[in-house]
Amino acid sequence: MASPKKTKFEMAIVQKVAAIRQERGFSQKQIADLLEVSKGFIGQVESTNSPSTYSVNHLNRLAFEFDCSPQDFIPTKPIEEKEWD
Repeated sequence: MASPKKTKFEMAIVQKVAAIRQERGFSQKQIADLLEVSKGFIGQVESTNSPSTYSVNHLNRLAFEFDCSPQDFIPTKPIEEKEWD
C-alpha cells in the first residue's frame, strides 16, 4: 500500500513556506541546515508525492529566521478535504 500524500491543508502550508523561502533567497540546503535535517527531507516536504511535512517546531524556527509569525504559514480559512465526504 502506498504512503498517503499530503492533505490540501498540509500542501497549502508547504507552498507558503516555499514561497517565503524563495522570496527571502533561502535555498533548500540552507533551510535544511537551519532545521538540522537533510536537504532531501526538504525536497520531500516540498514534493506533492511524499507524506513528509514540517513539524510545528520547524514552522516556529522558520518563522524566527524569516522574521514573521508562524501564523503566516497557516491558511486563514479551513480547507475542505475530499476525505471528509
